[in-house]
Amino acid sequence: MKHLFLMLIMVSSTILSAQPNSNSDIKNGTVSGRVIDAQLNQPLPYVNIVIKDIANKVITGGITNDDGTFEIENIPEGNIIVSIQFVGFKTIDKNITLGKGNYKVNIGDIKLEEESTGLDEVTIVADVSTIQQKVDRKVITIGKDLQTAGATASEIMNNLPSVSVDQQSGSISLRGNQNVRVMVDGKLSNIPAEQLLKQIPSTSIKSIELITNPSAKYNPEGMSGIINIILHKNTQLGFNGNINVGLAYDIEPKFNGSIDANYRNGKFNLFGSYSNSVSKNNNYGHINRVEQEIQQNFNILNNNKSNLFKVGIDYYLNDKNTISVFTNQNIFEGWSKVNSGIAYLTNSSLNESQFTGGENENDSQQYNFNYKHDFNDEGHNIELEVDHNIYEGLGDTNNVFFSSQRPNFIENTDTDRNRTTINLDYVNPLSESVKLELGLQARLFDNSIFYQSDARETNQFGDYIPTTTRFDYTRDIYSAYATFGKKLEKWSYQVGLRAETVNVDSEAFKKDLSSNEELNIPFENDYFELYPSAFVTYSPSEKNSYQFSYSRRIDRPGIGQVNPLPEWNTPLISQFGNQELRPQFTNSIETNYTRQLEKGSITAGVFYRIIEDEIQQAILIDRTDLNRLIMTNLNFDNTSAYGIELSSNYRPTKWWSINASFDLFSQTQKSVAESFDTNQDIILNTVEVDNISYNVRAFNNFKVSKSLSFSVFGMYRGKNKSIQFEMKDMLMVNLGMRYSFMENRASFSLSYNDIFDTMFAQFDSQRPFVQHGQFNWESQQISGRLSYRFGGGKYRAKSRKQRDNDVKEGGGMF
Repeated sequence: MKHLFLMLIMVSSTILSAQPNSNSDIKNGTVSGRVIDAQLNQPLPYVNIVIKDIANKVITGGITNDDGTFEIENIPEGNIIVSIQFVGFKTIDKNITLGKGNYKVNIGDIKLEEESTGLDEVTIVADVSTIQQKVDRKVITIGKDLQTAGATASEIMNNLPSVSVDQQSGSISLRGNQNVRVMVDGKLSNIPAEQLLKQIPSTSIKSIELITNPSAKYNPEGMSGIINIILHKNTQLGFNGNINVGLAYDIEPKFNGSIDANYRNGKFNLFGSYSNSVSKNNNYGHINRVEQEIQQNFNILNNNKSNLFKVGIDYYLNDKNTISVFTNQNIFEGWSKVNSGIAYLTNSSLNESQFTGGENENDSQQYNFNYKHDFNDEGHNIELEVDHNIYEGLGDTNNVFFSSQRPNFIENTDTDRNRTTINLDYVNPLSESVKLELGLQARLFDNSIFYQSDARETNQFGDYIPTTTRFDYTRDIYSAYATFGKKLEKWSYQVGLRAETVNVDSEAFKKDLSSNEELNIPFENDYFELYPSAFVTYSPSEKNSYQFSYSRRIDRPGIGQVNPLPEWNTPLISQFGNQELRPQFTNSIETNYTRQLEKGSITAGVFYRIIEDEIQQAILIDRTDLNRLIMTNLNFDNTSAYGIELSSNYRPTKWWSINASFDLFSQTQKSVAESFDTNQDIILNTVEVDNISYNVRAFNNFKVSKSLSFSVFGMYRGKNKSIQFEMKDMLMVNLGMRYSFMENRASFSLSYNDIFDTMFAQFDSQRPFVQHGQFNWESQQISGRLSYRFGGGKYRAKSRKQRDNDVKEGGGMF
């Protein structure tokens, strides 16, 4: 009954936020333009655009985009004042009349001049998060409400429509699929996505883009799309910055902090940031094999410490040329303790337990160079970017068995990874309504993993033998793209094509140290592919907009999927990669409808995907131990997926705002799973699973005063089927508060997650054994966070391209 009541609240919030505008007969207008720095002749983002009536009463407003442009809609007809206000600049007011024949007004370029003295303002963060549906992406601007919802990027992801984060493994999925690419400021990082998301403080995030059907301009990886996290970057005159500290606790403590600052003087802008995370994480659970009467118990403790540094400089040569360089340096170290036990309920003499102690450390380095030249025509430019990533990781694991015939053994893993990306992009607005974009790209990826164990495998005599294995993997991708877009009165379209040639070369070397026998397994896969895309937008009125898009994409197997070395193992389960795994291709069609309401907006969408050579998990029985399972990945026949989405942001009153969403997706998954027949012989079964799942989310923010606000977040995740498991439904309700002080320079937030203790993973399985299980993590966290910003001056940002990731991380148990 408690779950039903909470679900009714969330569904009611979603329905309420979708109520239409009762004043639809009122004619409204639109005002647009661009704001630029009069001295530097550069666009000014985040400038306040305030719309007032002739009595100087505020009607509505907004802020300028990264390119200085703005468009304010739903303005009642009549005489209005457009006030352009920005800290450190002189305010400009424009008198405009909206009426018959003049409902869309473009006031052109507005040049702001500096004040002789400036106020000390750094960044503008809205109280309430907003969701905006654009042609090729959904943009969620992170306000103070969502900053309260979680301390890190990983924690606030579950608040976003169509996004889910596995709180045990940290893996992220979009529309129920983990084949998603995660970017930060459009850049690829060698840091594993699960690790990176836990390092980014939520207060550092400006917006998150959900690019579910990217155009040909973007790299084509990721079946379900791209998640791009845009961070705040201060590039104001003088010295400016932000400081954040946070502490969370459930079973174990967790701390994170960050500081970012910049110094701008003349043509130089020096910027840098530092963030760290120190956390212990406790997970526990069990898996019961019913027919075999075997019970497995797990208790996992992780202790992770990470430090992320960034420093860079922008040099404005003149109004036409800009050079920018930066570097990211990440240092990570951690240890894990895993206690697992196996209880044979019919014969306790067979009981065994295992302790796995692991230590790992990795260093990741990123070096980026960017040069941009602007031609005389507005928006006409060419840009060169070179990005180089280095990753070095060491891992040591000690496996100790109790009451077992298995020998203790030690594993050592050494990983070296290098990635270089070179982009050359050209943009030419052929006219006010036509734009052409061309680009070339080279992506060079090299990965080497060395694995050593003193007694991991058995020979034909059943003796455990020491082995060493090395896995080398290189992939070079060369591509070119072209997109052409045109805007008409109510229609706009964009078509594009990307061509890629790919060279894959891998080789696995395995050596038996006791006999010095060596086995080499080479693999090559070279291919050429075309990736078309098309986007059409139709806006019959200011309140209604329709979008249609098509794209072809690819999922290249990641290192964790092709690496033949063991990714993880327990006494009864091991997971290995498949070196010969081929990529899968996806043709995706998507359509969206957006309705602007008097107090918000609502967006509804439908998508359909056809998946070729689908990659799915296979479950095999270990021939050396019939009680053990081997999990790996294989290619299967074509399949399809479809889904619907509904999201809305609505403000019923001045003090209450809602962000709500509902999504449903369906996909047919095919795989193979081995099992035993009545004679206990192993048989191979072809498995087909039809999975239909849905999610409901509602984020409510209640503003008590200018300084104090409270929030309530609820999420219900329906049942979810996969090849091996059927996950039960999940429910979570979180509470939060935020208080601002020191003239809004400082803020304190407090949150309490999973207040009813209903967030855990419960699952059943029928293949290859009948199993029931449950895993819990520290979901009932209480966390507090303190933020302070300092400095003052005016804003001027260096714009950067937004790129996507091109490597799928490894798998995972769930």
